[in-house]
Amino acid sequence: MSELDINLPSTRQTQGSIKDKIEVSIKLLNGDTFVGRIVWQDPDCLFFTDANDLKTLIYRQAIAYIQYP
Repeated sequence: MSELDINLPSTRQTQGSIKDKIEVSIKLLNGDTFVGRIVWQDPDCLFFTDANDLKTLIYRQAIAYIQYP
């Protein structure tokens, strides 16, 4: 497992959305879309929760893009 590089702009953007509890939209490579908040991140995964408090662990390799407001 590699270290989370906090100097990368993408990591800082994600950390900002976690800190500020900003709702994002995550589109996966298979076409699924999740709308909610990222709770935490590590080098391999994002932990995500939606408005219904459904918790989902999303592997970074599966993400097509993340939309921030």
